[in-house]
Amino acid sequence: MVGPVFTRELSILPRRGRLFVARGAYVGGLAALWITAWQVLAGTQIVRNVGDFAYFGSTVFQVLAPLHLMAAMFFAALSTAAAVAHEKDRRTFDLLLLTNLTNRELVLGRLFASLLSVVDFTIAAAPLFALSALCGGVDFRQISAVFVVTLAGVTTAGSLGSTIALWRERTFQTLATTVLVLVAWTGLWEAVDRGLFGNIIAGTDARGWAAAASPWHAAISCTRPFDDLRIALGQFLMMPWQASLLSSLVLAALLNAIAVWRVRVWNPSRELFQAPTAPAQPAKSGDLPHAWSLRALQSDAAATGPELVKANDAIAGRGLRASRNVWDNPVLWREIMTWAYGRKVLFVRLFYAALVAALAWGALQTADNSRTSALDWVLIAAPAAVLGALLINMQAVSAITSERDANALDLLLVTDLTSKEFVFGKLAGVFFNAKEMLLLPLVLLALLWQIGAANGESTLYIAIGWLSLSAFAAVLGIHVGMHYANSRQAAAVSLATVFFLIVGVGVSMRIMTAFSGSFQAQLQPFLATIVGGGVGLYAALGRRNPSPAITLGSFILPLATFYALTSFLIGAGLAATLAVVGAYSFTTAALLIPAIFEFDVATGRTSGGEERDG
Repeated sequence: MVGPVFTRELSILPRRGRLFVARGAYVGGLAALWITAWQVLAGTQIVRNVGDFAYFGSTVFQVLAPLHLMAAMFFAALSTAAAVAHEKDRRTFDLLLLTNLTNRELVLGRLFASLLSVVDFTIAAAPLFALSALCGGVDFRQISAVFVVTLAGVTTAGSLGSTIALWRERTFQTLATTVLVLVAWTGLWEAVDRGLFGNIIAGTDARGWAAAASPWHAAISCTRPFDDLRIALGQFLMMPWQASLLSSLVLAALLNAIAVWRVRVWNPSRELFQAPTAPAQPAKSGDLPHAWSLRALQSDAAATGPELVKANDAIAGRGLRASRNVWDNPVLWREIMTWAYGRKVLFVRLFYAALVAALAWGALQTADNSRTSALDWVLIAAPAAVLGALLINMQAVSAITSERDANALDLLLVTDLTSKEFVFGKLAGVFFNAKEMLLLPLVLLALLWQIGAANGESTLYIAIGWLSLSAFAAVLGIHVGMHYANSRQAAAVSLATVFFLIVGVGVSMRIMTAFSGSFQAQLQPFLATIVGGGVGLYAALGRRNPSPAITLGSFILPLATFYALTSFLIGAGLAATLAVVGAYSFTTAALLIPAIFEFDVATGRTSGGEERDG
């Protein structure tokens, strides 16, 4: 259909056991939320008639449909981006360029091969959504429209990730740029939908523009049974899902056309073609001690300015380049003093800063609106924190996987580097390279405090909680990168963990608020959901290196996150902060200690048996 790359993936994908595990885990997670919602409804009120069933079916559909779309697009974009980045890091993509594959087969084959698993679990959830129609309140045409919008959004998100991965060279650049563009696109049309640019744009309702361009708003519109929104295209009136399908396919076609056109221009990487330098003059045997003395003088901390300049001039005059002083921890020196992740990483930082500036502008626009609730302020500030945590986690996991894919980790293992030097050097490098993602949410928080959206006490509590969450995201990336040899699998596990803890718990709270009632009646089903989430976290974090601390941390994190969010919304800021700091600090330590003291086993320097015998 689209070349041998896709044909190979289509043949071997059903032979992989993790395909069925991922499909079952995804559909099982949605089913757990569906059952939890039913238990909450049945526990808080008496189901008397068909109308109660219809209310339940429509409410669950309105909660799960956007979640299904968000998860599918998120994993589609990261799956395609990570697949191409993995090929580039291992230099196998350059081998494909040497074959007689056409540009179309290279781009579309890799794209559709990466989307196979995502489309598989997206379609697998269809029977679960059909249960909502059986309950009533939802029409099968609404479900079909949501799935059409979701599959179109998956295609567009996958095309975006593939195109950016073919353009960029480094894994972190690829993943970060993909997520930033997705968030910026969604945020732009969220602002349009809220009327920040006017209620009427070019003679069309702003809500219509948002539904046509953003799959998120199109899916939400499809879940509303009495939504009469229509979008004018010339003389034709289109429903939101039709306009979204058209715009998604056009955008996907445009992205793939650019990728097909430029794939052999962008690749191989320009980093392979270095400018030739003048060869150094060969040193004579009699000059060798003199050369050594010059380098010793250059690295001598007691050397003064004139002596050091004279030594450098002497080295340069002999055709040698003056060497740079490396710190005691060479890993930290490389992370901070070199462009270890490429110069284009500055683009990622500026992009993130622009998004935070846009959120700050939105906060200032609504500062004088008395109808803005505390939840609205949280929704304004939350994207910066969620995106910052994801980017810090991406930086951490790519710091390990990039070394492994380039076979540089094997070279580090034969040096005299200690585990503490490696792990703490990487962690310090993560926070240095992602300092904007760490500090800008605090700047936005200070702005909200300045305009009166939050008091000083709440601001301090949130700042402490954010620092704890950032430390956890960084250590989680290091931990997963060391224990998963496949970089695609490591990135998927690490990002999915952060995604579940933030988005999954938020959806659980949305279900609680949708079926309001007695908290005691709601607690039992939510505890069951949290236990299920703990099992999933343990499978991701502790299955390869089980320990009692990681097991305990896996089960307390969902509960602590749920408790913290609930406490914050009811005004108990101190309780929320203590829950976050206690749970995330404990889990961070549980992941960090094995990373240091089991470093040789995790990286393969020695086998587990040899370690146990020692």
